[in-house]
Amino acid sequence: MDQSESVMWTPELAIAAAVVVVIGVTQYLIYRWRNPKCNGVLPPGSMGFPLIGETIQFLSPGHTLDLLPFIKKRVHKYGPIFRTSLVGRPIVVTADPEINSFIYSQEGKTVELWYLDSISKVFKQDGEARTTAGGGVHKYLRTITLNHFGSESIKAKLLADIQRYVNKVIGHWSSQPSVEVQRQIMAMLYDFNAGILFGYDPEKSNEKISESLITLAYGFMAIPLNIPGTQYNKCLKAQKKLVNTFKALVKERRQASVATVAARGDFLDQALRDIEIEQFLTEEFVVNLLFGISFASGSISTSLILMFKLLAENPSVLEELTAEHNEFLKQRKDPESPITWEEYKSMKFTLQVIYETLRLTNAMPFLLRRTIKDLNIKGYTIPAGWTIMVTNSALHLNPRTHKDPLDFNPWRWKDQDQYSISKNLQPFGGGTRQCAGADYTRVFMAIFLHVLVTKYSWKKVKGGDISRSPVLKFGDGIHVSFSAKA
Repeated sequence: MDQSESVMWTPELAIAAAVVVVIGVTQYLIYRWRNPKCNGVLPPGSMGFPLIGETIQFLSPGHTLDLLPFIKKRVHKYGPIFRTSLVGRPIVVTADPEINSFIYSQEGKTVELWYLDSISKVFKQDGEARTTAGGGVHKYLRTITLNHFGSESIKAKLLADIQRYVNKVIGHWSSQPSVEVQRQIMAMLYDFNAGILFGYDPEKSNEKISESLITLAYGFMAIPLNIPGTQYNKCLKAQKKLVNTFKALVKERRQASVATVAARGDFLDQALRDIEIEQFLTEEFVVNLLFGISFASGSISTSLILMFKLLAENPSVLEELTAEHNEFLKQRKDPESPITWEEYKSMKFTLQVIYETLRLTNAMPFLLRRTIKDLNIKGYTIPAGWTIMVTNSALHLNPRTHKDPLDFNPWRWKDQDQYSISKNLQPFGGGTRQCAGADYTRVFMAIFLHVLVTKYSWKKVKGGDISRSPVLKFGDGIHVSFSAKA
């Protein structure tokens, strides 16, 4: 061989060759990341950077009640369905009401319930748990929830209980110069609902359930950095504390006598008795059930907090709302008697205020599903195993559906029938996964407003700056002063 054709492998040449290989592999991996395999045509969009995707852009806040800037910009650029990647997961985002309804109809067929990995870690949802969250299990969860938070329970007991509790809470607020209602409303809801779930009494318990749940709420949608001092780290610690509390509670309740347990008649009582009937029920399942429903029971808090801001900025709405509730007092023999189911059902303007508040709050700005197999829709293919982000807020803030969508206008619902309302307002999701607590949420909001406008005067002192990233937040909160009416 001619020596001029031989290669002398010096250390420098070896390093250069290794660099070339690394660059080539990196470029290939980036290409594959940005161009995922698909047995069809993927929706348009960008996958962002490897691993982190577009997570940082997704969490960048907007400072209005409008759509999250991340979604609004991409809908404008790509259309109502696009692809992206968040926290390492390939995702298709849909802001198309027609596609959203189709996705709901595919529950258990081509899609299943799903969470982002960072959220799954908080809620301890593994693949098996997600897969089995349908069929009989989902039917049971819905049934037991309706047994304790549904209309029959509301009529029989909860109407009066909610009114007494809300009056007590706002009465306490009125004894202070002002209160920051964001944290106080969350605590009110978590404490009251814990009473329904497992007989919790914050005045008698050493465990501050609401404090841990509030920490969880503040952190579960934060950037998933498990570093001491971060919101996400505090969230995980709160999760562990709550799970340990519920484990101890379940163990204690199971060790109690059958007669003592049966006498309670609460949510936990039924779940523990059903262990003997339902094969999938275990103590661990009941603990996770308590944890999940306890957290979800505070979802209404954002709407109640926003309501203070909206009413303060729209005095004509507050005036008509107050007039409607004062009319109830005039028609009663005893103005102090509890609100009745018939009165609640006749609160026409109050329900319009609630609908409009829920529309603008978008407390659940999106719902997540995962494709079980390739899903073809409107000329695009969503590969099996991809996450679908169903953006309900796009329906609520669509100017073609709601004129001047960022305006707080309860009168827009005045002459709409129930079909139109359910079609154009979906704060509780859709399909078979629609929230079982929808009626309870509306009732709680209505009773809260009834007590507020008939018994107390109030004014916003400061705060109320909002941001959405992606859930609605209130900066330093909203400070309000209350005083009892003469």
